[in-house]
Amino acid sequence: MADITKALNLDELASKDSPIHRLDGRIKLISTVFIIVIAAFSNNIFIPIILEIFLLIIIKIAKLSYIDSFKRIALLLPFGGAIIIFQPFIHPGNILWSYSWIRITDTGLNWAILLITRMIVSLTSIVILSSTSPMQQIVASFRRLKMPKDLAMILSIMVRFLFVFIDELAAIRKSQKSRNFHIHSKLTPYKWRIKQVGYSIAMMFVKSYEQGERVYKSMISRGFSDKSDLFNEKTSLEKSDYIYISTIIILVIILQIIIIKYSNQLGYFGENLSIN
Repeated sequence: MADITKALNLDELASKDSPIHRLDGRIKLISTVFIIVIAAFSNNIFIPIILEIFLLIIIKIAKLSYIDSFKRIALLLPFGGAIIIFQPFIHPGNILWSYSWIRITDTGLNWAILLITRMIVSLTSIVILSSTSPMQQIVASFRRLKMPKDLAMILSIMVRFLFVFIDELAAIRKSQKSRNFHIHSKLTPYKWRIKQVGYSIAMMFVKSYEQGERVYKSMISRGFSDKSDLFNEKTSLEKSDYIYISTIIILVIILQIIIIKYSNQLGYFGENLSIN
């Protein structure tokens, strides 16, 4: 069972001080979405590669660990990587390698390379956002960007009580550990260990339901209704915020100009690898 208490360390990491940490949450959120959109619509690998280099510089400025950042990216890669793995084998094109009925085509391979570069850029930008912005700041940024009130309320409550859930799970695991229970232990039958994990999950559902009831009754007693408004702290953008977002926009414009004018000189990096 993964150590979910590491989420607490991530929020502590996001509360550190650096030029990137001090940026307004709205700017970091908008820039992250902007970079993901640009990477997702790029038809060559030149733009994603340059964006990734830029993001690596941002990681350095934010005083984040490259090793920890790459570990987080690696943990997220399998979710999309499982689909990318099959791309070289399922698209028609010139056959580069074959064995029996298995074959790899140039079109499929190019498409897989383009997808993986897009994905790495997107995941890197998300890791930077989560590592430099506390969860509450991200939620507040969504609200200030006019997220629908109901969604903002749900997201705000979810983030607020996520750590309550983590504390409850940590207490259950501590109790199990004090009784010498270990899911990977070979001293007890496998089915019995799985049953205990199932009991723990069921207990968490029950505790979550009970906690939700208590929170709802507490909110009702304080006059909460579907017409209640969330408090949004008013903050003004600083000069550094404008510089940061302007740098990203200018970089993307320069990259687009390079692709338009010098795509032939870039060779493989400037080729259109998308599947029409």
